[in-house]
Amino acid sequence: MPRGDLFPDIAPYETGLLPLSGGHVMYWEQVGNPRGQPVLFLHGGPGAGAGAVHRRFFDPGHWRVVIFDQRGAGRSRPLGELRENTTPHLVSDIEALRRFLGIERWLLFGGSWGSTLALAYAQAHPDRVLGCVLRGVFLGRDSEVEWFLTGLRRIFPDAWANFAEHLPPEERHDLLGGYLRRLCHPDPQTHLPAARAWSQYEGSCSTLLPSPETVASFAQDRTALGLARIEAHYFEHKLFLPAGGLLGHMDRIAHIPAEIVQGRYDMVCPAETAFELAAAWPKARLTVIPDAGHSALEPGVRTALVSAVERFRRRS
Repeated sequence: MPRGDLFPDIAPYETGLLPLSGGHVMYWEQVGNPRGQPVLFLHGGPGAGAGAVHRRFFDPGHWRVVIFDQRGAGRSRPLGELRENTTPHLVSDIEALRRFLGIERWLLFGGSWGSTLALAYAQAHPDRVLGCVLRGVFLGRDSEVEWFLTGLRRIFPDAWANFAEHLPPEERHDLLGGYLRRLCHPDPQTHLPAARAWSQYEGSCSTLLPSPETVASFAQDRTALGLARIEAHYFEHKLFLPAGGLLGHMDRIAHIPAEIVQGRYDMVCPAETAFELAAAWPKARLTVIPDAGHSALEPGVRTALVSAVERFRRRS
């Protein structure tokens, strides 16, 4: 997929490992201008991890880009670890990283679960947030989780059948429970096939047009295990979100400017949720991409995300 509208490939100027509670160790990196305006990239999943392409949404001459892998994900350790892995832990981790790097305030950039985590962090620490750029909004409500687990079969019946048929017929009434048992099993011959089935299902539903490249990236063992195990764990616990959900606490961030980018045909996180968030956020601007699904790397979405970041640059 051509990605010429993103900034060129770039290597980090600094990387590190930050010890956290519960034996977790966070991988982090900084890219771009060490004296630039800080922006924090929040990856999706939960559990997907960040990649080199995510550095390319930001002009490296202007932005000091901070990227990290959340607990149990990507290059953080231990991979797929669920102990002390909750949304409040992740919010605390972000604050620990901000203090460690000596950053006063930063722009938040996150899509899918990254949008959820951005909102949770902003509501907990509004004084540390310059603004938000969010994509493919997910608010972690029961209806959104149920849509992912069963509702998607209305649009992707073939992908959903592959997902459901990984379990024996007698367990298909409880897809989340059946997958969790396998994903948490110590034997790789049990948990890896389950992780691949879960992750390939998500990848198959993430783009407007079929993308074998996207599905293949989701199917890689390390990506699949972190994504599937941690995502199922979070789904089982209602994403560890506060009573009243994220929409119930929008008063805390009503003054913070936001850009929301949403694919019209996003089937993983349908557009209805982004519209609800925008309606509850006086300072938010919603951009709907008419020919895109869920992935941040679809042409219209990535162009809109770069433009949204640039608008924040002009505000500074």
